Amino acid sequence: MYQPRNFDNLLGIGYLSDKLLKNHFFLYHGYVNNTNKLIQELEIFSKEDMDKTPEYAEMKRRFGWEWNAVRLHELYFSGITKIGSRNYLDRNTNLYKKIVKDFGSYDNWEKDFKSTGLIRGIGWVILYLDPLAGESGRLFNVWIENHATNHLCTAYPILILDVFEHSYMLDYGTNKKDYIDAFFKIIDWATVSSIDKIL
Repeated sequence: MYQPRNFDNLLGIGYLSDKLLKNHFFLYHGYVNNTNKLIQELEIFSKEDMDKTPEYAEMKRRFGWEWNAVRLHELYFSGITKIGSRNYLDRNTNLYKKIVKDFGSYDNWEKDFKSTGLIRGIGWVILYLDPLAGESGRLFNVWIENHATNHLCTAYPILILDVFEHSYMLDYGTNKKDYIDAFFKIIDWATVSSIDKIL
């Protein structure tokens, strides 16, 4: 069974209140619990020869939604950190050079990433690397609807931004732009740049 990871080290991060983070952690724990319940229920349905029922089909459809929510939250929380030496993208990293190559400049990439986050709706923004596109792959900023729609098959998620309302409204109200700007101040670029080993 899956166990929720502890992200209490993010408390006091600045730009996101502890109350917001604790609520967000609670929600993430719920996704872990629901994923575990679905695994157990699907096993029971299969053993009892109930795998041709509408209930089984709906649980199968739901599983990807819950499981993706677990992983996306873990990637999001792992990609942010308190203010310090890790909050800038070193121009000497392969990731920085790749961003410039694929988007023309870092500023072009950041503008596109932020604009993607401002799309109306709930979901995620993911900077993906397509490792199968040529020698060093290709970067894309992608909008993920809810948790399960628009993922790029075989692509590697590098930077993840949660743009569900629960990730910002307690602190920023409906001002998603300010939340996204704040997110850029707490990105853990040292962790995100670990992609360098495959670029």
